[in-house]
Amino acid sequence: MALQIPSQMTAIEISEPGGPRVLKPTQRPVPRPGPNEILVRVRAAGVNRPDILQRQGHYPPPPGAPDIPGLEIAGDVAAAGERVQRFRVGDQVMALVAGGGYAEFAVVDESNALPLPSGFGYAESAAIPETFFTVWHNMFERGGLKQGETVLIHGGSSGIGTAAIQLASAFDAYVITTAGSAEKCEACLRLGADRAINYREEDFVKIVKEATDGKGANVILDMVGGDYIERNYDAAALDGRIVQIAFLNGPKATVNFSKLMTKRLTHTGSTLRARPVAFKAAIARELESKVWPLLAERRISPVMDMIFPLRDAWRAHERMEDGHHIGKIVLDVA
Repeated sequence: MALQIPSQMTAIEISEPGGPRVLKPTQRPVPRPGPNEILVRVRAAGVNRPDILQRQGHYPPPPGAPDIPGLEIAGDVAAAGERVQRFRVGDQVMALVAGGGYAEFAVVDESNALPLPSGFGYAESAAIPETFFTVWHNMFERGGLKQGETVLIHGGSSGIGTAAIQLASAFDAYVITTAGSAEKCEACLRLGADRAINYREEDFVKIVKEATDGKGANVILDMVGGDYIERNYDAAALDGRIVQIAFLNGPKATVNFSKLMTKRLTHTGSTLRARPVAFKAAIARELESKVWPLLAERRISPVMDMIFPLRDAWRAHERMEDGHHIGKIVLDVA
């Protein structure tokens, strides 16, 4: 069963690698869902750092994924493959996609889609999938954050950071975060951080040590890299786990690796986009079981920064790159 679906759709393509203005509206054929896939009429799409990297030519889509940017969407099921069991035409869903989010229609394996949390609209819902999948997998699964432990979250005012603060706090961790201004630090505290460090004015290693009576952080979620890598080793507790999710300051650093041995540290990292459908489906099940009730109760929710029309995706990228945003930037596709 399917609604009446046009043959063409508006999508945002990357005309050539470069700055935000290379994002151009274009007409593309509406994709068709495979046997296990749903076709989603996209109403909103989240904007993320990997989209910027792709636009710059540094993060090509994995094999089989569309060249259209966009990793998270919310909308209505417009058609379903013959093997789809859970969702039906008209259902409201959000989904993690490997690409294609900046468009009026996108396809996704039904296992990588989830129902909208109770009371959530499309824009808020589109701000959840890529961010919450990333935080859950890296902070809780790879980082093994447990109740009562201390976590240091870098980039606390970003989309990832604001989600990580709320989730860590909800699961009873002691939360320390870094941000680049007094305003951003205050926003982090309102979200549940126990300590917010203005990295432009304070040494986060010193503050983390003071806040933990010299023990350090059990888990560090880092999107900065560069010279933060060795400083993270200094800020980590014995048997600490450092999880790398990006390298905003670059992937290279001079590091004294003896600290890995003397502190028995684990330094790991991951990217999510190219992982198999089944792997992402497992994260989706964990989120629906453990996080969706918190969303429905509004104990946590995505922090919204700005919403731009789909055709102005370049403005959304400018907003993200200027560094002034707090929380998520979303495209209105409706």
